[in-house]
Amino acid sequence: MHEMAIAESLLGIVLDESGRHGITRVNRIQLQVGALAAVVPAALTFCFELISRDTIVADAVLAIEMVAVVVRCPECKERFEVDNQFYVCPRCGPIPAGLDLTSGRELTLLSIEGESGDEDESSESPCGEEYPRGQ
Repeated sequence: MHEMAIAESLLGIVLDESGRHGITRVNRIQLQVGALAAVVPAALTFCFELISRDTIVADAVLAIEMVAVVVRCPECKERFEVDNQFYVCPRCGPIPAGLDLTSGRELTLLSIEGESGDEDESSESPCGEEYPRGQ
């Protein structure tokens, strides 16, 4: 189950970013996960909840947005979403080879929302960076 390794990496990133931004309690973490990233959201959530116990991240909501597979046709350059790995360009028809994958493999930490040590103050850290899995 590689979701545990992803959860461990995610927790490390969230803790590091929280420390940098003075967040003492994390309330919400927003991720984008591509349909081809081979990540099972329920398994990732379970693993993350398990390893984040007794940290400032305990009880945080892990919001996972799934990103569809989008490819670009090598002939007409049109971008289109792929359903059920059925690679047919809406303009050109079936595509023999050479598709350009434009989305669907990402694993992106979008934001961390939490509270600082000050009363009535909250903080959101938009990350917008892609972190390689397993790091």
